[in-house]
Amino acid sequence: MKTSGTTAQKLPPRSPIRLPDAPDREYDARRSQYRQLFHEGLSSDLVRHLDAPETTLVTADGWLVSCEEFDSAVSHYPELMVAFDVDPQLDEDQNGYIISEQGKPPDFVLEVGSESTGASDVGEKRDYYLSLGIGEYWRFDPTEDGRHHGQRLAADILVDGVYKAACIESLPGGDLRGYSEALGLYLHWEEGHLAFYSPGAGLPIPSAESERARRIAAEAKHAARVADIARAEAAEARIRELEELLRRQEA
Repeated sequence: MKTSGTTAQKLPPRSPIRLPDAPDREYDARRSQYRQLFHEGLSSDLVRHLDAPETTLVTADGWLVSCEEFDSAVSHYPELMVAFDVDPQLDEDQNGYIISEQGKPPDFVLEVGSESTGASDVGEKRDYYLSLGIGEYWRFDPTEDGRHHGQRLAADILVDGVYKAACIESLPGGDLRGYSEALGLYLHWEEGHLAFYSPGAGLPIPSAESERARRIAAEAKHAARVADIARAEAAEARIRELEELLRRQEA
């Protein structure tokens, strides 16, 4: 309540929250991440498949923290992260994912194994993501013997506040797969490569290349149909001309 002779003091506008840039990964970690997620556009394929850019965030290499005041020495920046029903622009503006600002933890986190990160992926990162309430924490190890993680494909699912191991199936030929409830997709380990599969079709999610091929095939099919219609119309017109000519001759 104001008193006589006093004026309300205006508070200065609050500066927008912006996290510092995450540090660079070790060379082997960057190489593994690039090969699995970016070289053939897998992360972009996932963005296109989920198809909700206004409310779905698919990102990598940004801080994932509980609040703006965080300790960079014990915090982490996932190699792939997915969050539904959030504000992707807020992540961009704040240079990272702040759970207290977004209102919920991400739904899915994945780490790619490498020599420099393997122990951390299965140890302190697992504990960190559990403490933040990450619903699914996946680990992909591209090596044949799973030397970085101890397993080629693994996931922890949050159940009643604790992590429980997800079911990973063995497939013919030595490949593996596990189902992500968060994404509604299967994650496959295929000869050292990561792939996302749609459950219904049993096929990999469309890539940019396959989408281009599909569009080209659809355009070619449409052009052929148009050409067939044009030829049929031309033939009908020619028949009408001949019929008219015949009537004139008979007359």
